[in-house]
Amino acid sequence: MSKHQVIVIGGGPAGLMAAGHAAASGAETLLLEKMSHPGRKLLITGKGRCNLSNVAPLEEFIEHFSPDGRFLRSAFTRFFTDELIEFFDKLGVETVLERGERIYPVSNDAQDVVDALTYWVQKNGASMRTHTKVERLLVEHDRVVGVRVANPPASHYRSDKSHGAKSKTQPASIDYRSKSVIIATGGASYPGTGSTGDGYRLAGDVGHTIVPIRPALVPLETSGEIALRLQGLSLRNVNARLIVEESKQAEAFGEMLFTHFGLSGPIILSLSRKVVDALRENHEVVLSIDLKPGLDDAKLDARLMRDFDTHGKRQYRTLLQELLPRKLIPVCIDLTGIPPDKRAHQITSDERKRLRTWLKDFRFQISGHRSFAQAIVTAGGVSTREVNPRSMASLIIDGLYFAGEVLDLDADTGGYNLQAAFSTGWLAGHSAANR
Repeated sequence: MSKHQVIVIGGGPAGLMAAGHAAASGAETLLLEKMSHPGRKLLITGKGRCNLSNVAPLEEFIEHFSPDGRFLRSAFTRFFTDELIEFFDKLGVETVLERGERIYPVSNDAQDVVDALTYWVQKNGASMRTHTKVERLLVEHDRVVGVRVANPPASHYRSDKSHGAKSKTQPASIDYRSKSVIIATGGASYPGTGSTGDGYRLAGDVGHTIVPIRPALVPLETSGEIALRLQGLSLRNVNARLIVEESKQAEAFGEMLFTHFGLSGPIILSLSRKVVDALRENHEVVLSIDLKPGLDDAKLDARLMRDFDTHGKRQYRTLLQELLPRKLIPVCIDLTGIPPDKRAHQITSDERKRLRTWLKDFRFQISGHRSFAQAIVTAGGVSTREVNPRSMASLIIDGLYFAGEVLDLDADTGGYNLQAAFSTGWLAGHSAANR
């Protein structure tokens, strides 16, 4: 039976940060990762470029989280953007600030981030075991005393007394004892990377409340064939409004993408959390796209009138080339009901109003969302009401800590979620090593 001071479950960004910092603080630390290599999900963040963080001010940063970003204030106060940049700089990973105040490694390669973190963890003296899945927490008198691991390494044999020799049959499980355990198993999104919700089960089994999990930052499915006709088209500088039961709930400005099943892209993903929750409650959900957010109705109408007067002999389909991407023109013609070959000077005020209305209110009925396999993060998880924000310690089980996506916290795209993983991992590692 192996003994350690700190055991970290999960080798993602939160787990690596927790294990490395616990070891750096002098604690004998063991990191357990069920996959063949740590950082599998980290490799695909930011489309493989790894959006590490964001330089938004603290108060603005916190506002990007749901359901209660204030929980992260203590963690961010201890280890935030500046500390993260300095941390990676010392590891030889230079960073750069890009559009949207996002921080990336200069190399644009997430593998450099994973390699640097893994090297740092091992350099600090932490042990690491891969292909090692934690079966359950070991708890005695409301205090964690270790973990039970399924499918241990093949080097572990059991004594077969009936034959007086050692059998090469692996034991069903093996226990690792420790004074502290940090659950940093991630969420349930991109399960192929190892994020299959193990932490929710482990925490729930010892009495923690698990807020129902659901996909977040996830593409949306739409009714009808319009999205399919526009598949591959990306729109920039548009405004998307979320309408639930005919009431506007949220909006986002930026870039979006049409897919064969519906809608995706940054602003769609940002709105998706509220969409998923509304659909779970069987509400009618509509997304309205404003293709000309820089013009109000009056200014847009004035522009249309000017274009129609100036180019009176042009056909409607030709005039639309000045307003829309080519792929969107046939859809506009169908939905506005204006004949494509009609001359500009023949277009009536009613038809002009139909066009103006459509440009400002291009609607999609939302029929569903994609699964955890396509969700960037997971909403829900271990209730933060049962975790001390100043230490990441469980308020139920002594010696148990949490870090990263396993907590009921999720944020918009832009590096916010990854910074939260690093910050909570740092705090959990520090607290577990110094309890």
